[in-house]
Amino acid sequence: MNRIIFATGNQGKMREIRAILADTGAGIVSMKEAGIDVEIREDGSSFEENALIKARGVAAASGDTGDIVLADDSGLEIDALNGEPGIYSARYLGEDTDYDLKNRDLIRRLSGVPDEERTARFVCAIAAVLPDGREFTVRADIEGRIGREQRGEGGFGYDPIFYVPEFGKTTAEMTAEEKNRVSHRGKALERMKEVLRENEGFDRK
Repeated sequence: MNRIIFATGNQGKMREIRAILADTGAGIVSMKEAGIDVEIREDGSSFEENALIKARGVAAASGDTGDIVLADDSGLEIDALNGEPGIYSARYLGEDTDYDLKNRDLIRRLSGVPDEERTARFVCAIAAVLPDGREFTVRADIEGRIGREQRGEGGFGYDPIFYVPEFGKTTAEMTAEEKNRVSHRGKALERMKEVLRENEGFDRK
């Protein structure tokens, strides 16, 4: 059974990934846990390009281990802000800026914008690099709108301001099971599992 190395150091993200990929039977490790420390410049023009850049970089650094490498690039697109922060979501106001500040800034920028025009979506692209060099990408999203205040203690990142009318709460207020079922990352990971199964990604020794 292959091991899956996920190209992230974000522990909140890894918790979601492990829960969603648990039924694959593969060991799921972060790049740090795999002993990989490589600086990757994400200079793509789309979520898919950035995910592939990360996956290729980690695959190259992992050597001939037979592991599957997955990477994601995800972000928040706000229609009233012309799609911002988009592919720059992690770097919005600076890479090391606390998300509480990022969230408060986005709420400030949307001050006066009515609810029906606060539409937004979380987007996630996941790239896979298999041991034989084959590459795949999938994409998924979840539609919602930006709330007027931060709500909820769960999740991470922009979750406290992303309100999903279907649930009547933000993704930070959802249970882990609810979020993994409907989130952009959850849906993209489910699609990637199918791609890997169809291409025997879990069966290569």
